[in-house]
Amino acid sequence: MKSKIQNKFKTLFGEGGNLFASAGRINLIGEHTDYNGGYVFPGAIDKGIMAQIKLNGLNKVRAFSLDYNEMVEFGLNEEDKPKQQWACYIFGVCRETIKRGGKVAGFDTVFAGDVPLGAGLSSSAALESCFAFAINELNGNNIDKFELAKIGQSTEHNYCGVMCGIMDQFASCFGKQGCLIRLNCKTLEYKYFPFDPEAAGYKLVLIDSCVKHELASSAYNKRRASCENAAAAIRKYHPEVEFLSDAKRVWLEEVRAEIPEEDFLRAEYVIGEVQRVLDVCDALERGDYETAGEMMYQTHFGMSRLYEVSCEELDFLNKLARKMDVTGSRVMGGGFGGCTINLVKKELYEPFIATAVEKFGEKFGHKPKVIDVVISDGARKVE
Repeated sequence: MKSKIQNKFKTLFGEGGNLFASAGRINLIGEHTDYNGGYVFPGAIDKGIMAQIKLNGLNKVRAFSLDYNEMVEFGLNEEDKPKQQWACYIFGVCRETIKRGGKVAGFDTVFAGDVPLGAGLSSSAALESCFAFAINELNGNNIDKFELAKIGQSTEHNYCGVMCGIMDQFASCFGKQGCLIRLNCKTLEYKYFPFDPEAAGYKLVLIDSCVKHELASSAYNKRRASCENAAAAIRKYHPEVEFLSDAKRVWLEEVRAEIPEEDFLRAEYVIGEVQRVLDVCDALERGDYETAGEMMYQTHFGMSRLYEVSCEELDFLNKLARKMDVTGSRVMGGGFGGCTINLVKKELYEPFIATAVEKFGEKFGHKPKVIDVVISDGARKVE
């Protein structure tokens, strides 16, 4: 990928420029906890976006996407927003930097990515973080990493129409090789935890079902409303509960008769998931991957039975993993399709993958994609 970018850049824009990169992300555990003020536990991965960038002395950006084989030019004023969706990410990062008082000089760029699209690995956050980091460096703006993550998030909100949380951009900016990051989505406090499954005799692999069910967005909004309803009911008796993540399980039981059973089940999952993130962090500090894996199975059960965001394909992959003694497996992301994330002992890896691909193909008529991931660094300059 690097040589393709460099060759295309030289053809289009000549010599010079610097290489920058940022990463996609996985989330080991902590799903649907972000908008409930709870913990998430993501890490940057060895797949992402790479860009060669050079200031051009013009008041505009000339960007070429190798993946789309397309060139777009745009100015740096609000009315210059490009029509192409992929270019809106770069334009949005420029505009959000300017809004924060940062300097953005015109530049030329060629970029490409190797984040599998549609697998829930957040290629958009990788793109935003790569350009936010690069623009900051090239213009000497000295904007801190927290604000770079918020620039990416604001780009999604204001230029791409996606009201996302901060986790994806945070992981892309703060990612660190060999570590996962426990992020408190309420306070934005974070801590790195060592995570080196290879050294402990495990592999981390995603199995992409290659399906996405249509009801995802409306169902997401409905579940968010259930959580807010349950939190409001608890708050009447415990005013300190700002988010559902602040509530104790026993407090939820107190209001069970006052809320719909569906809301109770959604809240039961979230309160349990917040605790599971903390339990996994404790386990990893002890080097206990077996406990971490068991918590992943518990999360899948909760997402399937209590939160009801799994689907037949993902439940099939999860049950197969359990049957084959895979250490941990769960649906990753919002649900209704996408991937399972699996923690597999090295000696079980090849038979598990071969069986999963074969059995899934037999049942659903298409083969899943297998994506090996390694925890890596986030946004950076490539030397």
